[in-house]
Amino acid sequence: MKNKFLATIFGAALVLGACGGGGDDKAGDKDSASGNVDAEKVFQANCASCHGGNLEGGAGPALANIGGELSEDEIHDIIENGKSGGMPAGLIKGEELDAVAKWLSEKK
Repeated sequence: MKNKFLATIFGAALVLGACGGGGDDKAGDKDSASGNVDAEKVFQANCASCHGGNLEGGAGPALANIGGELSEDEIHDIIENGKSGGMPAGLIKGEELDAVAKWLSEKK
């Protein structure tokens, strides 16, 4: 009886955990063209340590106005392939890469 109860609780936890809790996202945070990826969160998790949490720069260059300097495709290429002098390749891939490149291209 005790094992059945524990199995039921464990199963319920798995099912509820799989539902996620995405209800607290702001409507403007996600990019539907890039599959509901929150580009700013991806940036904060992967890029902010070098480029600054507010795009102000640090170990890497400032990106606050990068969209006025580079196209979305150029930004995408740099993120994907890196850049000699410190920018490593492949830190972000797939839909996250697409979303971050688009998001940064809008910073003008």
